Amino acid sequence: MIEKIIYLKSIDPLLLYGANNQHLEIIRRFFSRIKIIARGDQLKAIGESSEITRFEDKMEKLFAFLDKYNRLTAAELEGILLENGSSERDEVNDEDILIFGNNGKPIRSKTPHQREMVEKYRTHDLLIATGPAGSGKTYIAVALAVRALRNREVKRIILSRPAVESGENLGFLPGDLREKLDPYLQPLYDALLDMMPARKLKEYMEDNVIQIAPLAFMRGRTLDNAFVILDEAQNASINQLKMFLTRMGEFSKFAVTGDITQIDLPDANKSGLIHAKTILSDINGIAIIDFDKMDIIRHKLVEQIVRAYEKK
Repeated sequence: MIEKIIYLKSIDPLLLYGANNQHLEIIRRFFSRIKIIARGDQLKAIGESSEITRFEDKMEKLFAFLDKYNRLTAAELEGILLENGSSERDEVNDEDILIFGNNGKPIRSKTPHQREMVEKYRTHDLLIATGPAGSGKTYIAVALAVRALRNREVKRIILSRPAVESGENLGFLPGDLREKLDPYLQPLYDALLDMMPARKLKEYMEDNVIQIAPLAFMRGRTLDNAFVILDEAQNASINQLKMFLTRMGEFSKFAVTGDITQIDLPDANKSGLIHAKTILSDINGIAIIDFDKMDIIRHKLVEQIVRAYEKK
């Protein structure tokens, strides 16, 4: 008899064990010759060496499935355990799918410029995406970051945004640095919560796998092995954006997103995003993607609102 402990690592225990441990009971019935004890993110198996080896092999296949699809039904679980092919999914051949979000929801690029951003990611380390609200530039950036983390292309995701108020004086914000910045970063949180369980997001943030890095405090850092997103970059000054871009370290990917029609700086002509688009367009390794109103995928009225403001 031997004892083996398997760590779930990035796998959400709730997805593997199922509601009320329904999946765990299926696994236990399938491996009736060994004793399986589940404690949080650990699975302990006790039994004969040959059965333990078979159990480890099945767990690797289950983990690979969960890593890719971020969901597991009882039928899919039984299909993997029995290896009868029923665990396959129709969406796997959809080239536009970036990742599978919560409950297996396919997160895909839906418009030509979104697809262009995904394509440019393969060959460029810095993406600069500009365009109107609702065009999906930030959402795609977050999806690319989550995919890179899941595929172990990077070790961490870093989120940054200028703390510039949109035409309102919010006054003093209570709390620590994280609590002060949360309102500014909520759109990024919303995207992340679409792609991973809240519990997993919390764990990643506690372990600094996903970090909040205020733009004003980025000076002096070198960001290696990271996918770094600067959102609302139209509100970064020229010097701030230069400082941010020069943080790039080895094996890192940067995505800069913003809407140059919604600049909240006192002097719109000093927007770092506009300046960067002008001087960086001819550098190999930097891709500039210009989203437009045809990419808007929010409520059907958003495109009409954008058009109306363009006419004024």
